[in-house]
Amino acid sequence: MIPFSILDLSPIAEGHSVSEALDASRQMAQAAEANGYLRFWLAEHHGMPGIASAATSIVIAHVGAATRTIRIGSGGIMLPNHSPLVIAEQFGTLEALFPGRVDLGLGRAPGTDMRTARALRRNLEAGTESFPHDIIELQRLLGEPAEEHDLLAVPGMRSHVPLWILGSSLYSAHLAAALGLPYAFASHFAPDQLIDAVHIYRERFQPSASLQKPYVIAGVMGAIAEDDETAQHLFTSAQQQFVNLRRNIRRPFPRPMTMEGYWTDMEQITVEHTLRYAIVGSPQTARGKLDDFLSEVGADELIISMPIHDISARLRSVELFAEVRNSIFQAA
Repeated sequence: MIPFSILDLSPIAEGHSVSEALDASRQMAQAAEANGYLRFWLAEHHGMPGIASAATSIVIAHVGAATRTIRIGSGGIMLPNHSPLVIAEQFGTLEALFPGRVDLGLGRAPGTDMRTARALRRNLEAGTESFPHDIIELQRLLGEPAEEHDLLAVPGMRSHVPLWILGSSLYSAHLAAALGLPYAFASHFAPDQLIDAVHIYRERFQPSASLQKPYVIAGVMGAIAEDDETAQHLFTSAQQQFVNLRRNIRRPFPRPMTMEGYWTDMEQITVEHTLRYAIVGSPQTARGKLDDFLSEVGADELIISMPIHDISARLRSVELFAEVRNSIFQAA
């Protein structure tokens, strides 16, 4: 059975507060654990009124304290925004609090607009260029201290928190393969290079002390409800969000609505192309879409983002995805 996991952005739903968004993430993590998901990852974004997970390591601790067995981590930390030492200390602390449960997924995008990125980053240009070197430094800080190095991450050293490379391009596939690290591709919002990236990663993978054979997570967005019409209605929140991003409109995560008249024909084409791997529909419809996606991609694991405004509908989608997963692999 291919593991299913969840990627959460702690959406600040229209009409709700940051506190309510963070509590919803806690409920999501607990539901994921109860329904047999492998991981619950949170994403780093900044300056977005609809996302509450900017202080990602703190939110990871929040959901870690509310769960017992599910793996928790980042999907991901945007490493050029930070000193590797700071991230080693943060995730070393998380590993000390939740032993054997913590993952550190790393990306190189800013996770925000360029103005906010300039306020965050040590050096906007060098931060991206130094990404591979920062990963190696982070590995060292989380591993066994060497005599020739006097820089120590405390907490952090000897924690051996597993690192993941996250990406949406062929660059990330080459890097993950060269470093011998597991790889998560952001096909939930960047589908175009998914197949090529997975092929490159598997073909060029170099075994390492961290990983002996390639391991791929593929991302999808999803909303499952009792029937197709309800699921499609719930998913209009995500469609609005993508339209708003393209219009540079910053607002909380929107309530579902009728999209007719909201987006232009070109916006509809663009958004539907971007979200073409989304698993939206009834359990029967979702099963067919999941079968097709898993067959096409050949991923080792699936991670699902569920951009649903109402927390009760979001929790129900978590349950239904688990039921669909079980039905697929029981039949196989």
